[in-house]
Amino acid sequence: MPSIDSVGHAAATPDLEQPWAELGLKDDEYANIREIIGRRPTIAELAMYSVMWSEHCSYKSSKVHFTLWGENTTDEMREKLLVGIGENAGVVDIGDGWAVTFKVESHNHPSYVEPYQGAATGVGGIVRDIMSMGARPIAVMDSLRFGNLSHPDTERVLPGVVAGVGGYGNCLGLPNIGGEVVFDDCYQGNPLVNALCVGAMRTEDIHLAKASGAGNKVILFGAKTGGDGIGGVSVLASETFEEGGPTKRPAVQVGDPFAEKVLIECCLDLYKAGVVAGIQDLGGAGLSCATSELASNGDGGMRVELDLVPLRDASLEPHEILMSESQERMMAIVEPDKVDAFLAITDRWDVEATVIGEVTDGDHLVITWHGDVIVDVPPRSVAHEGPTYHRPLERPGYLDELQANGPESLTRPESGEELRTQLLSMLGSPNLCDKSWVTNQYDRYVMGNTALAQPDDAGVVRVDESTGRGVAVATDCNGRFAQLDPYAGAQLALAEAYRNVATAGAEPLAVTDCLNFGSPEDPGVMWQFREAIRGIAEGCKFLGIPVTGGNVSFYNQTGDVAIHPTPVIGVLGVMEDVARRNGSGFRTEGAHVYLLGTTRDELGGSEWAHVIHKHLGGRPPAVDLAAEQKLGQVLVAAAQEGLLEAAHDLSDGGLAVALAEAVMRHGVGARVDVADVGEGVDAFTALFSESAARALVAVSAEHAGRFGQIIGDLPCVHLGTTGGRDLVVDDQFTVSIAELRAAHEATLPAVFGE
Repeated sequence: MPSIDSVGHAAATPDLEQPWAELGLKDDEYANIREIIGRRPTIAELAMYSVMWSEHCSYKSSKVHFTLWGENTTDEMREKLLVGIGENAGVVDIGDGWAVTFKVESHNHPSYVEPYQGAATGVGGIVRDIMSMGARPIAVMDSLRFGNLSHPDTERVLPGVVAGVGGYGNCLGLPNIGGEVVFDDCYQGNPLVNALCVGAMRTEDIHLAKASGAGNKVILFGAKTGGDGIGGVSVLASETFEEGGPTKRPAVQVGDPFAEKVLIECCLDLYKAGVVAGIQDLGGAGLSCATSELASNGDGGMRVELDLVPLRDASLEPHEILMSESQERMMAIVEPDKVDAFLAITDRWDVEATVIGEVTDGDHLVITWHGDVIVDVPPRSVAHEGPTYHRPLERPGYLDELQANGPESLTRPESGEELRTQLLSMLGSPNLCDKSWVTNQYDRYVMGNTALAQPDDAGVVRVDESTGRGVAVATDCNGRFAQLDPYAGAQLALAEAYRNVATAGAEPLAVTDCLNFGSPEDPGVMWQFREAIRGIAEGCKFLGIPVTGGNVSFYNQTGDVAIHPTPVIGVLGVMEDVARRNGSGFRTEGAHVYLLGTTRDELGGSEWAHVIHKHLGGRPPAVDLAAEQKLGQVLVAAAQEGLLEAAHDLSDGGLAVALAEAVMRHGVGARVDVADVGEGVDAFTALFSESAARALVAVSAEHAGRFGQIIGDLPCVHLGTTGGRDLVVDDQFTVSIAELRAAHEATLPAVFGE
């Protein structure tokens, strides 16, 4: 083979053996590539197709189910969208000329292989998605899942992931306003690192990823291209880990948050100057993705001179340059008469920028290397017309037995002292313990616009300093619920995120999701996936909030052992004035404490069953979206009138844990009576049931009457009042706030140090 495998050489050597299998392609996929381009691909073309047709980039196993989004999105829901599914991130109108873009994506496999850089570049990638829409990033969140807290590998993975999330976000100067930290044995070999970013812009400033206008220039700007991340997330996240631990360090990208911070400000100046006709970040699949997607979304073709790409490793081959996922890079389409102004701005920010090609009036993406054509392909065939698999679906055989093994046979506490002891055990358990060891590594208040952050139910950030208009965001998912019933589990994740946003006082507006599952080659996994998508789509239709975009992460399994289905849902809500937000903790003495919603004996998949009995079985709590909607309307209306002193959703751990968290938050105790929580509901069920569509609120005496008017026919139980330094449950137990905190705060420091 000559030094360069050009298109001409490829045409002349049709039988040359190629490493398509080593690049992750199937034999029929390789044959399809040859049919599309009418010859064997060059090694550069093969590299592009391999990364762009990977599971992570092409959604080849999942996209046949995406029709459920469209089928369940009404015209009324579409009116809320300025940009929907298919772009780098969705955009919604929040009023007063403001738009918000938000999205959550996974960086799971890289974060297991190299925890710090995997998590850090996950944050960097989602931030670039947001800035590529024309927005200023204003906040980040992270939804993290790890294996057993006592497992030695958790001590390797968790500190690195947390340091990566915090290190990158803190250096960018972005507040981390919320998320989750969950532990379960099913994530031992497959931790989940899902990163979310929110950005704000004026509605007229939206930018899209398209290359239109023949003669317009293609400019690559930002960091130089290196050998890190070659085939990184695109290939690494498209296969199953085998036993034996991390083995693919070279595939993980390396981030530089300070370079990205400069890149953010540079991009915002470019947008302000009006010199950008189209823009795309370089994340998964790098230049292969940016060139093919921009050209595919445009109205012509594109020609790129790859040898003009600035390199930090001069030994890189052309196919390696195309596959590299080096961070902090962007690609812009610029009209010829605006190139000088574009370059003047990048020079001012000391950001390297190079014109590497132009938009053509043809219909192919053509890439040259020192004059030789090494890529000549229809861009849509690379970016948007990859393989589509109709994977077999089959309801898992274990499900009947799992659902039949409900929590009814589990030993329940019979005395107040047992209730007290079990509450303390649960507060110290990995999933319910204080997470400040994690969150204290994140800057929550940088930029000065954070109104709420962890440990409150949702993060709230101000968008407009003059009016106080802002947004609330929450991410949620209980993988145990989804394991028991993926349809209901996905809807419960949606309902909880919806409820958390409403609890903060914001009107839920839109959804993003990160769908984390095992291997799509397992019919049981694909059934779980389809059921989860169906649950989310139908749930969003009922609630009237559209899915704006998101991410699918398959192959989260080790050998043949998959994670629980984990469809993480992010819900964004809008607030006219963030000063009206609700915190989750009791603040003053003498406030009335109410339980909103209906409590039932629902403990399948609950934290009580998980912590006290190591049990998973039965059915998850019933989903009642009408009740969720009514509860949300009451919470938002009460917040807008300033009636609530505190509001906290009931989810993991039920009422008992919500009460404990509310009294610990500001050191104000409460005395409650749970005898009348519901018909046939005993003290144990009242305290530990995880029935959905419920919230705990505190209302001052002066506002109690008005609050009663707003409630209408929403089920409401007056539990008691705030005050003192203890949590007192009448006729059951008393526990001091100090003792609650001692149990709650010791767990993570005991493992990872103070």
